[in-house]
Amino acid sequence: MTAIGETPAEVGKARVRKEDARLITGQTNWTDNITLPGLAHVAFLRSPHAHARITRVDVSEARNAPGVFAAFTGQDVKDEQGSLPCAWPVSEDMILPDHPAMAVDTVRYGGEIVAAVVARDRYAAADAIELIDVDYEELEPVLDMREAIKPGAVKVHAEGNKSYTWELANGDLGAAFNDAPIVLDRVYRQQRLIPAAMEPRSVVCAPVGDEYTMWSATQVPHILRLMLAMVTGIPEQSLRVIAPDVGGGFGSKLQVTAEEVLALLLAKRLGRPVKWTESRSEGNVAVHHGRDQIQHIRLAADADGRIRGLDVDLLADMGAYLMLVTPGVPILGAFMFNAIYKMDAYRFNCTGVFTTKTPTDAYRGAGRPEATYAIEHIMDDLAAHLGVDPLEIRERNWIKHEEFPYDTIAGLTYDSGNYEAATARARELFNYEGLRKEQSERISASSPVRLGVGVSTYTEMCGLAPSRVLGSLSYGAGGWEHASVRMLATGKVEVVTGSSAHGQGHETAWSQIVADQLGVAFEDVRVLHGDTQVSPKGLDTYGSRSLTVGGTALVLACGKVREKAKAIAAHMLEVSPEDLEWTGGRWAVRGDPDQGKNLAEITLATFAAHDLPDGVEPSLDSDATYDPDNFSFPHGTHLCAVDVDTETGRVKIRSYVAVDDIGHVINPLIVDGQVHGGLAQGIAQALYEEAAYDDSGNLVTASLADYLIPSAADLPSFVTDRTETPSTGNPLGVKGVGEAGTIASTPAVVNAIIDALRPFGVTDVEMPCTPERVWRAINEAKGGAR
Repeated sequence: MTAIGETPAEVGKARVRKEDARLITGQTNWTDNITLPGLAHVAFLRSPHAHARITRVDVSEARNAPGVFAAFTGQDVKDEQGSLPCAWPVSEDMILPDHPAMAVDTVRYGGEIVAAVVARDRYAAADAIELIDVDYEELEPVLDMREAIKPGAVKVHAEGNKSYTWELANGDLGAAFNDAPIVLDRVYRQQRLIPAAMEPRSVVCAPVGDEYTMWSATQVPHILRLMLAMVTGIPEQSLRVIAPDVGGGFGSKLQVTAEEVLALLLAKRLGRPVKWTESRSEGNVAVHHGRDQIQHIRLAADADGRIRGLDVDLLADMGAYLMLVTPGVPILGAFMFNAIYKMDAYRFNCTGVFTTKTPTDAYRGAGRPEATYAIEHIMDDLAAHLGVDPLEIRERNWIKHEEFPYDTIAGLTYDSGNYEAATARARELFNYEGLRKEQSERISASSPVRLGVGVSTYTEMCGLAPSRVLGSLSYGAGGWEHASVRMLATGKVEVVTGSSAHGQGHETAWSQIVADQLGVAFEDVRVLHGDTQVSPKGLDTYGSRSLTVGGTALVLACGKVREKAKAIAAHMLEVSPEDLEWTGGRWAVRGDPDQGKNLAEITLATFAAHDLPDGVEPSLDSDATYDPDNFSFPHGTHLCAVDVDTETGRVKIRSYVAVDDIGHVINPLIVDGQVHGGLAQGIAQALYEEAAYDDSGNLVTASLADYLIPSAADLPSFVTDRTETPSTGNPLGVKGVGEAGTIASTPAVVNAIIDALRPFGVTDVEMPCTPERVWRAINEAKGGAR
């Protein structure tokens, strides 16, 4: 992990993030804060209907409104707007309909853009939007995935409502299920979620001649630049994309949006800079949504609970269109339904379905939380069927630590792990036996407030990369990452990374890595990112890949810097390079450590270039591009205790313990923050959040008054800890942590609720587990309320 076996001085230290000083005081640059000379503001008119033909759009009154520069319809831009990109055609016969940035003749979800106004300020633009007159011919909405794929169903697109079917199979499933003593058959629902990043989406685009600079609150400036060029035909070298400080993303900004494409086209058309920033209500209908699956799971097991086979059938709601990675999101889950367990056979089948709802795409975890929820839920069901403890049934089936590396039934190779250690530590911190004893006492006393204990032993595939693997899955890009290290004459360091931070703390963690790799002070490292002119190479940030892929690229670049410095140091010391060793952050003569040169001395001599070895260029600057051979696989055990009031259905989380194994830790303070945030989002899915539509296809949770996001006051204090089995797939030994809390926590909470209610005959509560749903589940199990 460190340079040439050095003991780390920075890596592992809980440093306060260096970027926080500007972020938390507002002394920073975010997209909506950008003001340019002549800046105009854009507002969009969005469809109030889920499905309708557009018969007339009249913008004449809006064009004549005070302060308005222009107004446009889909007809005005249809020849230049192209189709929004989908980079993941998961099958050769996948239906990929055109996706106009602005609807031309048909709208397919409530919130789709039908017109735009450009005005002197956002208020004039918003007022003018009210003056646009649109006539619609309403069509029947398509809202239920099961109904959508039936013959004769109303079509979202002329080609049909089934976008694709994708299957993965291994082993003899028939043999696994035939004569199996235990066969469980379950249907679970993954509700639709709305990402709610702290910073709403925003975009500014400025033309200068035939070149364009776009500032966007995006996770993917490099991908956005490429896709804008492909969609609009503007040469890539004429586009510069900048992601300034971005306030969260969680996948919602892993996108090429209609608003970004239209901002570019409007700036080009008008020859002036334009800005658009969404309102929160606008974002709820227009930001891509997450999850939304119907999961049909069958599990076959021996009489002792050993898993024989797993059969998974998914219906995945694509929404109205396929966005950047929409069809691939459920496919990522295909490799995780088997989780940490051994089995003889496995089949995964997914059908992507079009509906007249906001498109779905990646949301924190992207396919892996859905898979983990299903397998962890049915593992609890298996334990209940056998009358054994949920932890015991898992231990009977999980991969033992001595079996790593392990080839899974889904075709991946897990390089390292120790599920026993993480579970033992979680069990200790949680007081597992004490809580089970209290649970039994409450049952015996017929207490109206029941105690439930929930278990989630998860793993995930992180470091979304290997390019060859992504290629085999028909993904449209690679998974490599790039880093550059620039040595300044004063011995300070500039790091340029292709990873694009939006809250992860890259500037701090990258500085810690470089400090150890080059023997420089943490404060002497500056990290540059998010600007395609400053950082021309990169594949950005998502899928917990920044550290495992981008961090490794940085380590490799630092290694090249040291090797360049070695030749120059040897010349300065008048010894052979083979006589030097890297020690104490400097190149020193082996056996005589007093004779040596640190990097600052070598850098200054390189800058002066007065006496360099023949053939050596006067630069230590180095680049590296890294493409891993495998994913990384963090894992952990999360335990949750809940009190469930059986008279009201109210659920209160009493305690929550998360023990994660993420390999080596660069900065424990950052890790704790990532875990806490992930837990909040996973718990929110379990208890609070749901994007709900009425029978007409209207989103009824279109504002935060209706879409419930928990605050800190709604969440418990978390107990977090870690075990450590380093990844063998990268020199840092890291695995990734950004999605761990979200993946593990949802099943832990729901399993706890069901554990509390099993004595009443309850085996499932559809998420979110609101008091009403919990109360109804209890009473329906008793034969009461319906």
